[in-house]
Amino acid sequence: MSFLVLLLILYIIWDVNYFIRCVFTVFIGRLFQGKRKVTDTTTIYGLCTSQDVDIFIRHMNNARYLRELDFARFHFYALTNLYELVRQRGGGAVQGASSVRYRRTIPIFHPYKIQTRLVWWDEKAIYLEQQFITLADGFVRAVALSKQCITKCNVNDLLKTYPEAAKRPEMPADLKLWLDAIEVSSEKLRKEK
Repeated sequence: MSFLVLLLILYIIWDVNYFIRCVFTVFIGRLFQGKRKVTDTTTIYGLCTSQDVDIFIRHMNNARYLRELDFARFHFYALTNLYELVRQRGGGAVQGASSVRYRRTIPIFHPYKIQTRLVWWDEKAIYLEQQFITLADGFVRAVALSKQCITKCNVNDLLKTYPEAAKRPEMPADLKLWLDAIEVSSEKLRKEK
């Protein structure tokens, strides 16, 4: 009985499902998918369930997209071994910024996949593009860009350990515009200080 009470308390004060899903996603990826190059696209699969939908119970809630992107990022880090290399150097990874463009909703009970790929990097961060694609029609329902700030290590040096990342790709035009917008916002906030 006390175990059930403890479990209930954990579910109330801690998002247990989130952590179970993180562990499950990484474990299944490592067990069944194997290592990937840091320049490869990684893929996880999902299903829009009743826990994911908006108040009208018709399609995925916007907040759930961000949550699902977390799982896809953890999966990317695990399969490319990137996070382990960061940790070996005493660093960490934190979300610095993200932007999601919603193109079309993901209806309830529709399966989808999230594809994650590294599109660029600088000395302090990696930049990922992630796409939600419904399996029934192959349509890209949402596209996200994220800036993953890598702490206590130089990303350029870190990525040199991957032969496939010896040369940094050209910065995509949409990423440049997004980073410019972030800088304009930061400049405005610095002036308000």
